[in-house]
Amino acid sequence: MHFSLITPTPGRERDAAHEWTHGAYQEHQWLWRFLPAPPGTPRSFLFRRRDVEGLPRFYVVSDRAPVAPSPHWQVQSRPYAPDLVSGEWLAFELRANPVVTTRNATGKAARHDVVMQEKTRLLKERQLARWADWPAPDRPAMPELVQRTCGAWLQARCERLGITLDKAALSVEGYEQHRGKNGALRISTVDFSGILRVVDASALRLALYDGIGHAKAFGCGLLLIRRIS
Repeated sequence: MHFSLITPTPGRERDAAHEWTHGAYQEHQWLWRFLPAPPGTPRSFLFRRRDVEGLPRFYVVSDRAPVAPSPHWQVQSRPYAPDLVSGEWLAFELRANPVVTTRNATGKAARHDVVMQEKTRLLKERQLARWADWPAPDRPAMPELVQRTCGAWLQARCERLGITLDKAALSVEGYEQHRGKNGALRISTVDFSGILRVVDASALRLALYDGIGHAKAFGCGLLLIRRIS
């Protein structure tokens, strides 16, 4: 595996901007240019975009090293084989798509944003039709609702990820709903950061390579870790 950083080439930022395709799913298609493969090849990379001073930076974990398709972009790449030790504490960041899957009476599965699902449950419990119908003093604030529901979503995955979380240090921010051209909700994303403890190094390594949750084609699922100095 390889861990790479893709950024505009210094001095060629304007040219890079003309080549860069905006939009989460479009970015995934655009990044294929750095990892050319025959049509129909399954997704072989995870990515996370982070803007710095208005310029995009792409962090990519892939099965092979990316190659810049033009001189307007530069790629810094290194082999990626994290040396993890059970019991150690690591700082982490994660952009994820927290959803739960339910099935209807016919067995058809559907995914639901955990925040919206909790809002629906709370409204039904109080026999209210809209969130705005709930008086503000008693209504949970959105940051609180996002922290609670999305935090629980990540906590529920800790065992299979081979980690435990420092709950006091967990930050859940940047909840955003992404809609398609027709206005329909496509996915929701949230940014996690905090401190984790390695319990099962093999399970965590697999998560680093394969990602966490759904919507990986939209830039979700890449777990970024670093040692705490």
